[in-house]
Amino acid sequence: IEDKWEGFFLSAIEVRGLCPIKGEITVQGSKNAVLPMMAGAVLNNGITVINNVPRIQDVFCMMGILDSLGCSCVLDGHSLTIDAAGLSRFSIPKAEMEKMRSSIMLLGALLGRCKEAEVYYPGGCMIGKRPIDLHLMALEKMGARIREGQGDEPLRASVPRLRGTVVDFPFPSVGATENAIFAAVAASGKTVLNGCAKEPEIVELCRFMNNMGASVRGVGGDVLVIEGGLPLHDSEFTVGGDRIAGGTYLLAAAGAGGEILLTGTGSQGLKTVTSVLKQMGAAVFEEEELIYLKAAGRLSAASIKTGPYPGFPTDLQSVMMAVMSRARGISTIEEKIFESRFKTANELQKLGAEIVIEEDIAKIQGRPLLKGCEVNAWDLRGGAALVAAGLMAEGTTIIQSCEYIMRGYEDICRDLSGMGACIRYME
Repeated sequence: IEDKWEGFFLSAIEVRGLCPIKGEITVQGSKNAVLPMMAGAVLNNGITVINNVPRIQDVFCMMGILDSLGCSCVLDGHSLTIDAAGLSRFSIPKAEMEKMRSSIMLLGALLGRCKEAEVYYPGGCMIGKRPIDLHLMALEKMGARIREGQGDEPLRASVPRLRGTVVDFPFPSVGATENAIFAAVAASGKTVLNGCAKEPEIVELCRFMNNMGASVRGVGGDVLVIEGGLPLHDSEFTVGGDRIAGGTYLLAAAGAGGEILLTGTGSQGLKTVTSVLKQMGAAVFEEEELIYLKAAGRLSAASIKTGPYPGFPTDLQSVMMAVMSRARGISTIEEKIFESRFKTANELQKLGAEIVIEEDIAKIQGRPLLKGCEVNAWDLRGGAALVAAGLMAEGTTIIQSCEYIMRGYEDICRDLSGMGACIRYME
């Protein structure tokens, strides 16, 4: 599978700060929506077409996994065609699983299609523990037998026949909800999922599955009712815009003191973010598929706590921390999802940020100015946060290990330079 960077190794991003940020941007397709859709396509013994697919590393990685299982994947521009008729394997190689955590969602899809699945614990960014106990609990409730491997052994799941049941999630896990949806669509009878995640990406996945012939009711709420065992058929679906990428650009423009018109993603999914930005002093105007933001000078301090939707998204916590590093006063962030999201604080401190971490709370004393230097990206969103910080810093900032950023942003340099930022990839 070819990607846009083949033959051209990019190791770093260079940002020259304090350039005016002003312009309009249409957000790429949603990473967190398209990856589970690609997994769900396995349930259909035929062709699924997904439009508005972002050309990012995680998509190419998932295409590679599906190809290894016997599917055929063709990405033409931003239109992805998946032919799952040739699916012949249910075991995912360890090397592929370790590339990204989203690969675990294939567990429920393969179990539904093949009645067997063999996977390894997923990899991806190093932002904390990511237990899959809720995934396994839901699948076992539907009749799956799970055998967890020891050491380097894979996790094996099998089932004679998935059965509809009632599953109560004690925490609204996005991944566990997705795996349960896939298994319930393939199960015989009705499944009721209580305490589901309500993220916009889950809403899109439910619509995607219904478009394929499934029956998922209660879409948008925390209780989903799924009539399983219905015949699925070939389908075509257009994925919505990436609210996390959109939020990244809004926050970057706000921190750098800019003006941005963001289109292509629903404003409802970013309500908690725009609400905080208004509190900090930015001017924000919102319509259903449009957000306008203008920020002049330094913002004011604020306090946030991450949480499941509709709470503040943990995926934007690092970027918000970068913005708070220049805000007037003391800001606080309470991280309730991933305990290692604060790893980016160490890199922001190299730029001059004053951040104190006490367990799951970060206190940020805003500074009038950050100073550019060389920093390292340790994860996808942390890397984006360092790009945003570079825009606010005096001088030049070099972000090493930018391959993390490419996992989720189609071309962050293109998008930001289109709004006046001085940013480029380095060999």
